[in-house]
Amino acid sequence: MVNCGGLTSQVMRGFFTVGSRRLSYLDFGGSGTPLLALHGHYNEASAFAPLAEALAPRWRVIALDQRGHGASDRAESYERDDYVADVAAFHRHLQVGPAAVLGHSLGGVNAYQYAGRHADRVTALIVEDIGAVVDCDWSFTTSLPRHAPFRHALASALGATAPYLECSFRRSKDGWGFSFDIDDTVASQKALNGDHWKDWVSVSCPTLLIRGTRSDELAAGHAREMIARRAGQARLAELPAGHVVHHDAQAQFAAAVSAFLSGPD
Repeated sequence: MVNCGGLTSQVMRGFFTVGSRRLSYLDFGGSGTPLLALHGHYNEASAFAPLAEALAPRWRVIALDQRGHGASDRAESYERDDYVADVAAFHRHLQVGPAAVLGHSLGGVNAYQYAGRHADRVTALIVEDIGAVVDCDWSFTTSLPRHAPFRHALASALGATAPYLECSFRRSKDGWGFSFDIDDTVASQKALNGDHWKDWVSVSCPTLLIRGTRSDELAAGHAREMIARRAGQARLAELPAGHVVHHDAQAQFAAAVSAFLSGPD
C-alpha cells in the first residue's frame, strides 16, 4: 500500500512453485545481507521499493508477492498455515540461510508466525503495525470498486486511499482493477482474525515492533503489552503515521529498521 513508482533495472522478478501454485517475488539486488519482506493486504512486493533503496547497499531486500497478490497465483485457501508454509518455501527457495524478516499488517502476522515456528531460520524480526490479537474489518474491502474504465478513474474512486493501493492497479479486458481479488481478500482477512499470542511469545530472536501513532489497527496499549510479554527481546518504535507506516513516515521507517538491524552501537 504505497506509491512505489518505477522499479529500476537492478530489480529481478523470480518465481518458484509451491504445490501446483506459482509464487512471485522481487529481489531488489545488491550484495548486502538479505532481508525478506512480506507485504500487507491490498499490496504486493513492489511496495518495498523505497525501503529497499533506503537500506541499500548494506541490506538486500527480497520481497514476496504473497498468495493471491501481485504476480503470484490465486489460491483456494488463505488460512494461517497456508501463508506460513509459503514463507517457508520462499525462504528455502532463496537458499540464503537464516535471515531477517520484515512484515506489514497481514505480512507482519505471517512474519512472526514464521519466526515463532522456525526459530532457527530467522535472525531478526520487524513487525509493522499489527497485533498479537487481530480483529479485522473487511468493510473497506467490500466497498472497493471492482473495475473502472481508466486508471485515473480507479484512483478517483478511491480518493485519499489511492496512494496506498496504486502499486496493485492492473489493467485487464474489463478495464482497471487490482492485482488481488476482492473476495479472496475478504477470505484472507477473516482467516487473519484471532488470538495469535502463542506465536508472538514463541519468537526468540530480537524483534522490533513499529506502530503508527495514528494507527486504527494497533492500539498503543496492545503494542506495549506485546513488548512486555517478550521483555528483553522486543522493542517498540512509534512513528508519526497511520497503519501504513512505511508509506506515511518513509524516511523515519527506514531509519528505524536500519538502526535495529545494525544492532547496538
